[in-house]
Amino acid sequence: MKKNIFLIALFISATFLAQTSLYENPQFDEIAKSHKTIGILPFKATVKLRPKQMEKMTSEQFKRLEINEGKSIQTAMFSWFLRRKKRGKLTSIEVQDPSKTTALLKKKNITQENLTDYTPEELAKILGVDAIISGTYNTNKPMSEGASVALGVLIGFWGTTNSAVVNMNVHNAADGVLLWNYNKKVRGSIGSSPEDLINVLMRKASRRLSYTKKK
Repeated sequence: MKKNIFLIALFISATFLAQTSLYENPQFDEIAKSHKTIGILPFKATVKLRPKQMEKMTSEQFKRLEINEGKSIQTAMFSWFLRRKKRGKLTSIEVQDPSKTTALLKKKNITQENLTDYTPEELAKILGVDAIISGTYNTNKPMSEGASVALGVLIGFWGTTNSAVVNMNVHNAADGVLLWNYNKKVRGSIGSSPEDLINVLMRKASRRLSYTKKK
């Protein structure tokens, strides 16, 4: 009986299988030495639901769902950097608070929907940062707890992400050069959260990220 309970607990915890690809600009370490502040953009999220689930949602509700998913990844990424900094595992780099990022973009009428109309250099100048972190997030179920609960109330859908693909970029502000790209496919079970996803995403990749201290 205890063994069965243990196995069930393992199943409902956030467990992930991953497929990974990583690109690192040979000059990243050198370029990063001059960076003082980095900004994190909300990720471009794409959520795939079943036809019957889509029938019970308006286009506006679905749009809001994807926007919230993108914001949840942005916030989780910011939290990850803060934890690393607190543990002394981050260089002297500062990470802009997402609330400030949103406010600065809003002043220029830039939203998650039209972010791709601007280059990394343009966005970095608006935010006053030395590098931009951006990315895409594709999933078949919402990751954030708020989105999952809202969807459950709306169409009787509960649970968190079964699978997701995250593609993360770091661009240099001065010239828009791609410094780092990390693409990872993860599979999670009930209990997954944005924090779980980012922790899995960055667990090994952070060793190759120039903003983290090397052992």
